[in-house]
Amino acid sequence: MSDLISIITPTYNCGKFIGETIESVINQTYENWEMIIVDDCSKDNTKDIVNKYAQNDDRIKYHLLEKNSGAAIARTKAMELANGNYMAFLDSDDLWVEDKLEKQLKFMKENNFNFVCTEYEQIDEQSNPLGKIIKVRDKANYNRVLLDCPVGNSTVMYNVKAMGKFQVPNIRKRNDDALWLKMLKKEEYIHGMKEVLMKYRIRENSISSNKLDLVKYHWYLYREIENLSVIRSVFHIGYWGIIKIFKIK
Repeated sequence: MSDLISIITPTYNCGKFIGETIESVINQTYENWEMIIVDDCSKDNTKDIVNKYAQNDDRIKYHLLEKNSGAAIARTKAMELANGNYMAFLDSDDLWVEDKLEKQLKFMKENNFNFVCTEYEQIDEQSNPLGKIIKVRDKANYNRVLLDCPVGNSTVMYNVKAMGKFQVPNIRKRNDDALWLKMLKKEEYIHGMKEVLMKYRIRENSISSNKLDLVKYHWYLYREIENLSVIRSVFHIGYWGIIKIFKIK
């Protein structure tokens, strides 16, 4: 029997996009999956859209948080509810290509990798390609990810039996980066699959669009979660600022 893959999808006010995201999962060539959607108390029609799909496909599971708590709490709750041997992460506005799960699971098993990300392309709010492909390295360890995180959240899949379950560090932004760092303290490398298997949506009002605002969250990540020294934290903030803000790489 094929391995069950649990798809972890936190959501908040994503009614405009989540239907297309769910469709990209339903259309997967690999069919043994469960999609766990945890709603952080959306105020739009997200709940209605998800429940419509869930009524027609029992692999789609909807859970509503009691109060608005942030993406980290929603993601952790979804991971707690997961039953799969593997977990894959998918944000509620991103899309997968139809053979993403099939190809990534095969890549992991053939190479005996427990923790894998893939390349991805950027799309706009209308799902049109923006002509930019984000490449990945063959592999990255804790220090590499700490310096310049090469990981697209909605590309990640990992072996739950080998690595266990994790609690997502509770910070409003960059909690995905914090999770990868936490996982890399248990697994030496995250391996890169050099194929575009995800479409990452660029939104004007997205929580990650204001790079200057992200500085304080990086500082919190380095100092409070990773317990880096002031000097090392300043170095990483400076490096991140040069690479991400001025885009010289």
